[in-house]
Amino acid sequence: MPIDLALVDRLDALLPQTQCGQCGYGGCMPYAEAMARGDAAPNRCPPGGDTVIAALAAALGQSPLSPEPACGAHKPRTLAHIREAECIGCTKCIQACPVDAIVGTAKRMHSVVAAWCTGCELCVAPCPVDCIELLPHALPRMTQEESDTARQRHQAHRVRLQRRQNDQATAAVAPENTAAQLLAAALARAKAHPPSI
Repeated sequence: MPIDLALVDRLDALLPQTQCGQCGYGGCMPYAEAMARGDAAPNRCPPGGDTVIAALAAALGQSPLSPEPACGAHKPRTLAHIREAECIGCTKCIQACPVDAIVGTAKRMHSVVAAWCTGCELCVAPCPVDCIELLPHALPRMTQEESDTARQRHQAHRVRLQRRQNDQATAAVAPENTAAQLLAAALARAKAHPPSI
């Protein structure tokens, strides 16, 4: 059954764009697509809380539901903070951040760009030295501008990851092609100059 792309866009625009995955999907857009297909209820967004649940239900022409307990409870907005003196520069937090809000390089201290952090908490668990803490955010919820920026940053993050996967796939195939080309060249030389007996 074809999906209503306009509905997907409306639902995605209502979501906070934390990209946290608490809904059970790989980000806000996949959750919006699942709702548009009728595969997911509009009560699976803990960061959005009752306000977002009501807006999603209205967009779907449904009555609001109670938040889905399995997805977690709504909590006040937070901001990730790296205790820099404890950071070992492992880059695991950088890899986990869905909006590229953590900057740094291997074996060097990392830092969170506060203006880009969505408070998704995905950077906390991978940290091997537990140097990331969640601090209360000054604003209770993301503004529309912050959500739009998070959406754009997440899309750019996904494009970058896809490009990296494509590059790795190409690099993995290249040695096989090279080996095949070398073998073909060796066979051609052998045919051109057969050994004398």
